[in-house]
Amino acid sequence: MAATLIWISLLVGLLAGLGGTEIQQTTLHPLVGRVFVYTLDHDAFLQLPEHVAVPVTYHAHLQGHPDLPRWLRYTQRSPHHPGFLYGTATPEDRGHQVIEVTAYNRDSFDTTRQRLVLLIADPEGPLLPYQAEFLVRSHDVEEVLPSTPASLFLTALGGLWEPGDLQLINITSALDRGGRVPLPIEGRKEGVYIKVGSASPFSTCLKMVASPDSQARCAQGQPPLLSCYDTLAPHFRVDWCNVSLVDKSVPEPADEVPTPGDGILEHDPFFCPPTEATARDFLTDALVTLLVPLLVALLLTLLLAYVMCCRREGRLCWPCAPSIQMVHHCTIRGNTEELRQMAASREVPRPLSTLPMFNVRTGERLPPQVDNAQVPLILDQH
Repeated sequence: MAATLIWISLLVGLLAGLGGTEIQQTTLHPLVGRVFVYTLDHDAFLQLPEHVAVPVTYHAHLQGHPDLPRWLRYTQRSPHHPGFLYGTATPEDRGHQVIEVTAYNRDSFDTTRQRLVLLIADPEGPLLPYQAEFLVRSHDVEEVLPSTPASLFLTALGGLWEPGDLQLINITSALDRGGRVPLPIEGRKEGVYIKVGSASPFSTCLKMVASPDSQARCAQGQPPLLSCYDTLAPHFRVDWCNVSLVDKSVPEPADEVPTPGDGILEHDPFFCPPTEATARDFLTDALVTLLVPLLVALLLTLLLAYVMCCRREGRLCWPCAPSIQMVHHCTIRGNTEELRQMAASREVPRPLSTLPMFNVRTGERLPPQVDNAQVPLILDQH
């Protein structure tokens, strides 16, 4: 009883502690068509003292759902590195979303929850119809998500693009695009796709990189045509054979909505179906199909009957057989009958070995009136 009271008091205290814990709430403003990055820092999230390193992992999900929304991703290299929530919202995601994040302290097993309120809205300013995507093989996705590397990439890309407002549209790990995990060798990275948009048209240098001639050189294992200086090197090693340019300045024509018709095909000179079918008599075909096999079967039956019944061996040659052959036949038959009669009337004594109590050594037989139960099996024992 006392143990039960102790457990009840502990449970009440735990529930009271959980009820008194306030969940931190942060309001963020992602923009449609712009990359969104939120860093889950150990110090700011758990309010740890300075110069204290503890392993922490995170679990994030949409409120009321087990997973994140489709446009948002979570990544963390290890418990000793910060986590990141990143992605690009689409027009369908516009509105209000709540993300719940739980942090787990792997040393003390403490947990801390935080609620992120996302108010997704349309961006202000001009549209970005010119979009270019680059594959950076010298970095992982966690290395370009912070603001400093992202700003450095946009600044270096400004030397290859005409002056304009460059904006990050999306950042995707190469593993999410079908890439392979690199070998654990120093300098090998997973790679990351970075999509940049601008209101200014593409430069001549970028157009030459994405030209068919450059793609043909890449297919042969040669470097593409690059008419300008690579300002991204040496900080970013870009795979110029995986550069894609998208021009959305010209709107795509809307798909034509099919209009329902009356169900009658239009006149086509290449398709002339017959207007009416001529009458046809199938009686002849039916008779041929049925009677021909029956006639063939009847002929085969008659032929077999003639061979089996009318052409027996010896029927026509019996009257003309030689007399000497008939004498031999009768002689053999008579001799056979005589031998059978002699075998049936002969009296031959039974073999001694088949009689009861036969002595193999002396050849003596016991008389029938002797009691077999009193006779020893071996006579020499007397």
